[in-house]
Order: sequence, then structure tokens, then C-alpha cells
Amino acid sequence: MGCGRVGSTLARSLEDRNHTVSVIDSEPDAFRRLGPGFNGDKIAGMGFDQEVLEKAGIRRADAFAAVSSGDNSNIIAARVARETFGIQQVVARIYDPGRAEVYQRLGITTVATVKWTADQVLRRILPAGAEPDFRDPSGTVRVDHITVPDAWIGQKTIDLQLQSTSRIAWIDRLGEGMLPTRETILQEGDMLHLVIREQMAAHTFAVLDKGPEES
Repeated sequence: MGCGRVGSTLARSLEDRNHTVSVIDSEPDAFRRLGPGFNGDKIAGMGFDQEVLEKAGIRRADAFAAVSSGDNSNIIAARVARETFGIQQVVARIYDPGRAEVYQRLGITTVATVKWTADQVLRRILPAGAEPDFRDPSGTVRVDHITVPDAWIGQKTIDLQLQSTSRIAWIDRLGEGMLPTRETILQEGDMLHLVIREQMAAHTFAVLDKGPEES
């Protein structure tokens, strides 16, 4: 529901991944954002109206995303999709972070636009390690995305992991993801996705800054 910039981008991305997509918007003119190559259904109407959802194929849907510009419309539509039609995978876009937390506790996954944007900017302006890209709900494990430090270029990934007490989940290298082996050599520009225990984070980043110990 919602064919603004977010909704149209999401719809095209899903279709590019070979999913069947129906898009609902109250303004028929909004569908032009989908472009001529979009093959999904375009339904004009209110996304929280049960008849409109039926027309869009809600009973065949595996997931529902409410990404219009209105918090109230998104929440109502998300609740109808979940509570009336039994859709388990429901996401609602919410601008108000406080309200997003409330609905999150009710079982509706929310994306608080303002908070999400602020968090993304925060992670990019703070020094490495100041704020993780992900932290599990218990606060025990975190994931940090960092560019390989100069001191570690040319070193084996296994040495970095052992000395820093971290694990490299994967490496982004020249635009492609790769899973490292014990023999993988770190290269300039590698983006490391590190899994770290929260209590060891300070040690991990100290080792990354210091560089490898000579064996």
C-alpha cells in the first residue's frame, strides 16, 4: 500500500526478484512511478478497505507492506492485513518513533522513518565501533561494518579473527559479497562485516587499530 518513492521502489525491487506484486494507492496517477515495465496489479483505493485488499489479492499474499505517507493509514491497513486476513509478514512505515515502538510491541513490524534515517546517519559520522549496525535484542551480540584497517591489509582473515575475538560474517570486495576461508587475504578496500560479542567490542576495535601481532 502506497506508491510513492518508497512504495514504487519496493514494488520494482520485489518484481526484479521474481515476486508477484500488487500495488494499492488512493491516487491512480501515483502508479506512473512504477514505470512501463511493471507487470504487477495496480489497484486504486484505500489500502485499509477490505474490498480493496481483496481485489489486490490479499488472500493469496505472503506479505503486506504499508508504506503510504500517513501513519494512521499504514497502521490501520497493517492491522487489517494481519488481524482480518491472517498475513504474518506485515510491515508498516511510521514517521513517529514513539508510536512505532507501541505497534512493534503489538506484533506489527514497523520502520520508523525519522529514527531509521537518524540511525543511518549516526553510524556513518561516528568513529568505527561507536554504534553497531545491528545488535541482537539481548544486547549480547553486535554486527559492525568496517573498512579493513590499513594495518591489516595483506593479512589472513583467520589471524584478524583470532586476535580480535571477532568473526567475519562476509566481506564486500569490489562490489561483490564473499565468504572468507582460513586462507583469504585481506585487501585494500574490503568491507568487513564483523560479528562481535558486545563485552569484547572495545578489545576488538583496539586490536583492529593496533594491527596484527607478529607470530
